[in-house]
Amino acid sequence: MALKIRTFFLYVSISIVSFTATYHLLSPTVSDQLRRRPPVYFPNPRLRPYASKNHIINEQDTITSQPSNDVESETLQVHIPVNNDSMRVFRRPDLSIANVSVLFPSWEALVIVPNDVVFDSNYTTPSSLFCLFDTDEISPARFTGTMSFPDRNTYTCPLPKRVLRRLPFRQPVLTKTPVQSIQPVQPAPELFRWNFIVYEIVETDNDVVLLAKGINNRQGVNRSPTEFKCLFGDDIVNGVTTSVTSSVQEVFRCQRPELTEFGQNLVRVSLLIVQNKQVVPSLAYYTPQRKIAIGGTKSLLCACTMVYNVAKFLKEWVIYHSKIGVDKFILYDNGSDDDLGEVVDLLKSKGYDVETRFWLWPKTQEGGFSHAVLHAKTACRWMMFIDVDEFVYSPSWASSKPSKSLLHSLLPANLYGQLIIRCYEFGPSNQTTHPLAGVTQGYTCRKEIENRHKSIVLLDAVHESLLNVIHHFKLKDGYKSKKANIGTVVVNHYKFQAWPEFKAKFRRRVSAYVVDWTRSVNLKSNDRAPGLGYLAVEPKGWEERFCEVFDNRLKHLTRRWFGSRKGPSEFGMIWQNI
Repeated sequence: MALKIRTFFLYVSISIVSFTATYHLLSPTVSDQLRRRPPVYFPNPRLRPYASKNHIINEQDTITSQPSNDVESETLQVHIPVNNDSMRVFRRPDLSIANVSVLFPSWEALVIVPNDVVFDSNYTTPSSLFCLFDTDEISPARFTGTMSFPDRNTYTCPLPKRVLRRLPFRQPVLTKTPVQSIQPVQPAPELFRWNFIVYEIVETDNDVVLLAKGINNRQGVNRSPTEFKCLFGDDIVNGVTTSVTSSVQEVFRCQRPELTEFGQNLVRVSLLIVQNKQVVPSLAYYTPQRKIAIGGTKSLLCACTMVYNVAKFLKEWVIYHSKIGVDKFILYDNGSDDDLGEVVDLLKSKGYDVETRFWLWPKTQEGGFSHAVLHAKTACRWMMFIDVDEFVYSPSWASSKPSKSLLHSLLPANLYGQLIIRCYEFGPSNQTTHPLAGVTQGYTCRKEIENRHKSIVLLDAVHESLLNVIHHFKLKDGYKSKKANIGTVVVNHYKFQAWPEFKAKFRRRVSAYVVDWTRSVNLKSNDRAPGLGYLAVEPKGWEERFCEVFDNRLKHLTRRWFGSRKGPSEFGMIWQNI
């Protein structure tokens, strides 16, 4: 009997081992990949700063070709001014492009190259590029836009399966051919991690502002500015440091440096953590002569929002708000791959002032709004921070004609620096697809109690720290906020739309301090859909949810302002016809 039991357990053990080995070889699962991956949103203790090891080739670098003793063909040497141990040597230099790469939370490599890269006659467009990883795997490089100051082209490449299983994650080589013909002699540097990086810079008249991930990770908990220095240059020995005067959220304000020895050349700028002399990796460059451009006459009221694939919604939102008082629209594009650019160009051709800004950085809503305050100060007096699925409405407009004075009359005077407007959240209203006439026409049933708020901010009243939370800002001493009566003005937030539209919210939450919906934490947060959970699976009866009060007021108003009859039984809105 005992022998039979031992034989049985031995058989089961061998079966489990065999199955596990076969399973891992042939079908790696998501859970397996997640188990092997380091955390994405917190600095990795294994990650060494490569601030001087991922240098973008520019005018200060030299590229030479020279023979090699062990390679029959010529090789390309990229000489880094400060740290030569990051030099990489490749066969076939005509097929490789020097780059710096960042690992994004979506398990893509953001590859950044100088925009003056010359493509030969066989590769006339950037679409003919690929990423070659150190596992000899290739993935296509998708052009995602151009960074500014200095201008650099960006591409995203999905990380292949075997790359996900190998630590550390190393930078790919951007190539002009899918043939695996590039052979690095030395290992590539590690990928920059998106959770620990300086990603933007704004130069004002008085200081330099850096936006950085991975320093102040907890909402409301900010490290002292005395813990940091701003470093101008590639390393501590040859660079110049200045004091950090403010450290709040992702915003770090630095004193301007004296850089006479650098002349007018571009200088890498980063944060130095004083305690351990660690340099935060950086994509930001400083140039002494560059400041925010000063425009002409200021617009009284502008609107700013972060967008991703909102082409189908944009015309309705812009046309409506431009008619009630918004003069200029500023869109921070978070990597859209729909027809957003074409729609923006169309609106511009019709006389609407719409500006898009490249903003590929994930989970940076607070940093993006801080960036907008600094950049828009010279062009706008007041800024309205709302999303493309949100429409400002006042019941008092029911008998009015569209006029810019409708919003302008709501702006507070004297010592008020911010108008707080509460939100009504609308449900799917029995819609199963996007309503062709627009969200104001299709979604007419909402929750009874208002939730959250949005704001219109006087830019000159925003506190120097640029602190902002859920669309409102901390104000300078002497200014105060005014909360609008919900019977006077409200934001109609078409939050819970038809399921094909709503599930896009699972892609990523834009706030740095709001958990992505795909993570099974904070399930009772007000940011989430009640009872939905963390999977993008349509719940039964979704189209009837969140319907407590029928509210047709904005629907009727917009039909009167923007609607027209096309025939005996057909009615259309103006945004459907442009």
